[in-house]
Amino acid sequence: MNRDEKSAIISELSDSFSRAKFAVVTDYCGLSVTQLQQIRVELKQCNAEIRVAKNTLLKRAVTGTGSEKLSDDFVGTTAVVMSYDDPVIPAKVITKFAKDFGKFEIRCGALEGEKISAADIEALSKLPTKEILLGQLLGVLNAVPTGLVRVLSGVPRTFLYGLQAIKEQKEQA
Repeated sequence: MNRDEKSAIISELSDSFSRAKFAVVTDYCGLSVTQLQQIRVELKQCNAEIRVAKNTLLKRAVTGTGSEKLSDDFVGTTAVVMSYDDPVIPAKVITKFAKDFGKFEIRCGALEGEKISAADIEALSKLPTKEILLGQLLGVLNAVPTGLVRVLSGVPRTFLYGLQAIKEQKEQA
């Protein structure tokens, strides 16, 4: 690989690191090509990607980006997962893949520029997705006015029930 190819790879990786909201450093040693292709397909569905590159290129590419704190973890066989949207879904995919294939190891990650551990990534994977959280928030926001309307309509309703009972009582008498 000549100098021009290396600089092209570094600039491409640097662009990916700067756009990524969530990056995870993993060890893929011992995985087959089909297994790596399987995780690539799953990550592509949630607007994320896995990149394999030399550690020296990764260290140069991460310099000056929000994921710069990850440079110390680029040792051995390194693959970097980068997500450009919601970090929960890729975290779910990565942790499920790590449980299914013991050779795939999560080292650490960066979320919005802050370094997080493998345990934090696993905790992130247990969170509900953004759509579910928005649905729950909408349910809570909708429940407040609905409850208020029920309480306010309860007073005239009970008054009406009282009048109806008096009317029935007078009709019987």
